[in-house]
Amino acid sequence: MPGCKTLRVHYYAAFREAAGRSEEEVTSSATTAAELYDEMTLLHGFSFDRSILRAVVNNVIVPWTAPVRDGDVVVFLAPFAGG
Repeated sequence: MPGCKTLRVHYYAAFREAAGRSEEEVTSSATTAAELYDEMTLLHGFSFDRSILRAVVNNVIVPWTAPVRDGDVVVFLAPFAGG
């Protein structure tokens, strides 16, 4: 499909539990990290409010408006509890 790209999405902690896996390769039409998160939410039923999360693309924390490109590795991070 035109505009589709292959991305590797890694999941940690609560995301891993919700997705039932630690990573997956997805074909996506998302153009931004936010759009990809929305697609993954539909796919896996994530209930996390994006406003408290961070997106990481290729090991760099990025704004939700950051583009995602074919071959990128993406991680969504929930807030960490200290202690």
